[in-house]
Amino acid sequence: MNRKLVVGALSAGLFFAGTGAAFAGASGDVEATASWHKISTRKSAGVSFHSGKYKWEPAGPRTHGAFHFKGWLKDTSAGDGHNVYVQVKAEGHDWNRFNGKQRKSVWKDYLVWAPADRYTDDARIRACRDRGSFHPDNCSPTKRYRR
Repeated sequence: MNRKLVVGALSAGLFFAGTGAAFAGASGDVEATASWHKISTRKSAGVSFHSGKYKWEPAGPRTHGAFHFKGWLKDTSAGDGHNVYVQVKAEGHDWNRFNGKQRKSVWKDYLVWAPADRYTDDARIRACRDRGSFHPDNCSPTKRYRR
């Protein structure tokens, strides 16, 4: 009888220890595994993306190994009637467009990743002014980041 009690207590202890370790690993702080880096100001006539930062997220179920960027997108020519946007491209896939607002600065904070890739290790970013269908958009020089 004593032997069954000891084995049961030992089994329960191991079970709860394993559950606690699994929970600690699953709920680990993503911020602690990746650090933020500065994005140099991306600007062109009528647009500016400033105070930007980026980091490479780990390849997990929530962050997908993404390129995470954030910063202020600003319409610097408020009277021209054109909108602004920031474009980010990951791993040779198409550009992702994140629109701003005319005559305003807006905060952008996004993860960019491609579903076909386990993690992203190459990303590009630029800021553009949308000049309509008859004129080509003008964009800042594209900045490339590698993991």
